[in-house]
Amino acid sequence: MLDLRRIREEPDAVRAALARRDPAQAGALDRVLELDGRRRALLPEVEGLRARKNEAGQAIGRAKQAGEDASEAIAAMREVGEREKALGEELADVEAALGPALAALPNLPDPSAAEADEVVREVGRPREAAQGARDHLELAGERIDMERAAKVSGARFAYLRAELVFLELALVRWALEKLRGHGYEAVIPPALVREEALQGTGFLPDTEQQIYRLADDPLFLIGTSEVALASLHADEILDGDALPRRYAGFSPCFRREAGAAGRDTRGIFRVHQFDKVEMFSFVAPAASGDEHERILAIEEEVLGDLQIPYRVVNIAVDDLGPSAAKKYDCEAWIPSQGRYRELTSCSNTTDFQARRLKVRARDERGRPREVHTLNGTAVAVGRTIIALLENGQREDGGVTLPAVLGPYGAPSELPAPSPS
Repeated sequence: MLDLRRIREEPDAVRAALARRDPAQAGALDRVLELDGRRRALLPEVEGLRARKNEAGQAIGRAKQAGEDASEAIAAMREVGEREKALGEELADVEAALGPALAALPNLPDPSAAEADEVVREVGRPREAAQGARDHLELAGERIDMERAAKVSGARFAYLRAELVFLELALVRWALEKLRGHGYEAVIPPALVREEALQGTGFLPDTEQQIYRLADDPLFLIGTSEVALASLHADEILDGDALPRRYAGFSPCFRREAGAAGRDTRGIFRVHQFDKVEMFSFVAPAASGDEHERILAIEEEVLGDLQIPYRVVNIAVDDLGPSAAKKYDCEAWIPSQGRYRELTSCSNTTDFQARRLKVRARDERGRPREVHTLNGTAVAVGRTIIALLENGQREDGGVTLPAVLGPYGAPSELPAPSPS
């Protein structure tokens, strides 16, 4: 969430930043300022009344001990008590409203976040035309079995079979080894989390319609290991000298994809369950801009090694998630569609998540301060398989796979599927 002190001290700057996302946020900010102002006015008054009530109580005790008439003091204390109770109830109501109002404000966009999607660069040579290009289902055949999965689980689930299993496992192991070389600690996080973890990362309440919730336990299935990784150091004060801390999480991911029916629902591009390797960093505030570019460079290194043509897009401020101050997408060329499609993304969430999750580190003066957090996709397995199959396809219907995956157990090629 946003720093309430910053909102008080720089309301016009905060309002202007939020307006870049959505002009309607100005009203939400005004509500926060109104509640905060009333809270700050009530606090000293309530505290003063409580002090007066305590003093009156002591005076009544002394009067009774001395055998004096304490009726006037008792009446005065009753009046103070009633006033203190009324204002205390109002203060509780204001504080109860302020928390959700502040939590509903999105992060302030970075000044370098784009006003409209901005293509930063294109890398690699895509196939010149989509005409005649087979899509990933045609190239995979029964190795991507949507029909049988639909019988078991419903639409938008898949069995990966035969060579594609080893391709997935090779992708994951190769990515984790690469990230270890870049200083990331490998993590397999929980796939079920409490509501606090989703609130802390900003996925609730904004994306509640996309999240699976268990019926009998207060737990949710993660849509990305970012959720669990962000909470790894919740309520902790880290050693500032030990920053940055970088983690590479491998997990299954689950998304309802509510409202996506009819769009990208062929094959495994948009499914309810998929696996992913995710990067997550805890860094000092001054380092988050450079860390964001570092994560992007790793994503591009992954795509380059896999020989996938791609482009980098600086995402428009009005399309940022609530936690992100700035986001890059890497979009892979998909020959069967003749266009680029999102494959990975990386976001700088500044102190937005850390403030909610109470993740802090000591600064050079020993004071605990919120860290900055960042996340980025290393390998979204399903979409990466799509890009590998379609960009590696041959005229005979087979697929040539990147040599870098061979040492990790991937086949060098996929034969054309057998005629059904």
